[in-house]
Amino acid sequence: MAATIGIDLGTTNSCVATVEGGRPTVIANAEGERTTPSVLAFSKDGERLVGAVAQRQAAVNPERTIASVKRHMGSDWRATIDGKRYTAQELSAMIVRKLRRDAEAFLGQEVTQAVITVPAYFDDAQRQATKDAGRIAGLDVMRIINEPTAAALAYGLDNGDPQKVMVYDLGGGTFDVSIIEIGGDVIEVLATSGDNHLGGDDFDERLTKHLVDEFKRQTGEDITRNLAAMQRVREAAEQAKKELSSVESTTVNLPFLAQNASGPLHFETTITRATFDTLTQDLVERTTHPVESALNDAGIAASELGCVLLVGGSTRIPAVQKHVRALTGKEPASSINPDECVACGAAMQAATLAEASTGIVRADSLLLLDVTPLSLSIETVGGVATRIVERNTTLPVHYSQIFSTATSYQTSVDVKVLQGERPMAKDNKLVGTFRLKGIKRARAGVPQIEVTFDIDANGILTVSAKDLDTGKEQSITIDDSKRMSDAEIEQAMREADEYAAQDGARRDLLTLRYDAQRMASAAQAAVSKLGKELDKDEKKTIRKNYAEVQRLLDKRLDKIKDADVEKLRAAYEELAKSSEHAREQAGIDVDADNN
Repeated sequence: MAATIGIDLGTTNSCVATVEGGRPTVIANAEGERTTPSVLAFSKDGERLVGAVAQRQAAVNPERTIASVKRHMGSDWRATIDGKRYTAQELSAMIVRKLRRDAEAFLGQEVTQAVITVPAYFDDAQRQATKDAGRIAGLDVMRIINEPTAAALAYGLDNGDPQKVMVYDLGGGTFDVSIIEIGGDVIEVLATSGDNHLGGDDFDERLTKHLVDEFKRQTGEDITRNLAAMQRVREAAEQAKKELSSVESTTVNLPFLAQNASGPLHFETTITRATFDTLTQDLVERTTHPVESALNDAGIAASELGCVLLVGGSTRIPAVQKHVRALTGKEPASSINPDECVACGAAMQAATLAEASTGIVRADSLLLLDVTPLSLSIETVGGVATRIVERNTTLPVHYSQIFSTATSYQTSVDVKVLQGERPMAKDNKLVGTFRLKGIKRARAGVPQIEVTFDIDANGILTVSAKDLDTGKEQSITIDDSKRMSDAEIEQAMREADEYAAQDGARRDLLTLRYDAQRMASAAQAAVSKLGKELDKDEKKTIRKNYAEVQRLLDKRLDKIKDADVEKLRAAYEELAKSSEHAREQAGIDVDADNN
């Protein structure tokens, strides 16, 4: 049987897993890490960088580095690089392609099939965009499943006792909460709710603004238009957030953050957990309503929950964990890894689907029953949104309803498909529209028009309308203007293959440049801090080596030859060696100088 994988395509980090010996296994990437930053970059000569290598060069190449693409899925957002406009699907496909390559290296065989997860509250356009990203990356996307459901699937493997579970999923860019029933080899989603614009990125942004304000207070300088400085502050804010999950305070130290007429400006400040909690209190509280809504839709009280699962890296924030305990009265389970369980659940579903396609299904296979997150309606007379499918309806679903004409002798009707919970059409999201022609002329209310909604297991919707008298029928798969056409997907696939063949030498060069820049900053900071305490000859040698490193770093990427790479490597090593004593004496850690 061909290898299959499960992909958690995250806002901040992504993860890939497979099933070996009946158990899910997380696949480490080429860098040896179990998760991959969902960051992309384009070097000055147009090379595409993905993951850690893209993240490392972000501070020196901020305008050509892209993060949090997932927040734009299903929209008409574009990123323009060198005159080419990239869709969110194309950029996400670059991340998926890397995950696929890492899986193939781990498994030693080609991987062509995958299950990809999405936030439970992703609408149809966002789900279709995710599926398109998988196609562009060369994968047959067997199923799109909700992230909380995948987490419950991973948890249910070892905890099959009948129980109702809440999955509280706070990731980098989205928040979902699902109430799921596990029992009898069936995992059924009872209700789901969430917020598509709430996640760790928002926590980072709050802390970033606080640091920028503090730097301005200390120095009088506003760095909001300095892209490189802002990128360094964002990286420091994210690191500080992570550290504050295990300590009560942390220090942000950013030497040479900016410069004014007086010279270079350094930044150092201490952030306490209490300050961070105050800055982000309203973000934590925004998770309350979705939790209450999901419990209400499921028809259960928090006391009836057997377990609460925390999913997503942002659930490591102590204030979030405290809030979950207050909302549910439960101590969250710690038996699953919040960063990896979604990919593991997706891998299990992929293996089950692959076995089903070959007619081989294990006796202990779990049946997965997911739900649609939002109600689906059509617009009727008076601008009313008439419900066809209620939210939290189990998938797949097929539902029909009879409508008629509002005006006598009309021969066509426009069917407007809406998604949302509001009673009036204008207050919901219009996800598609089409026209049914050829209706038999008759008085208003006489024609019988059957409107049918079909939602498949991926949560992707097809709507049809049929005049029962004439047999005329029209249907669409809801894709609106935000979905890529098949031709666009094919073109994106060709370009992805073309760039996948690029030489990896540029990645090594960018890593070397990044390391050299950090060493140069650390050496300069040590010399500045020690001043006259530093031996004159030692200071002279450091400055000489620093100048050589900077000269080589100033060369344009597209002008660098192999000989220049070797010169930079040698200069970097000389600077590291000559400044080692000074850096130790000044207490400057190269690994921490840029946070």
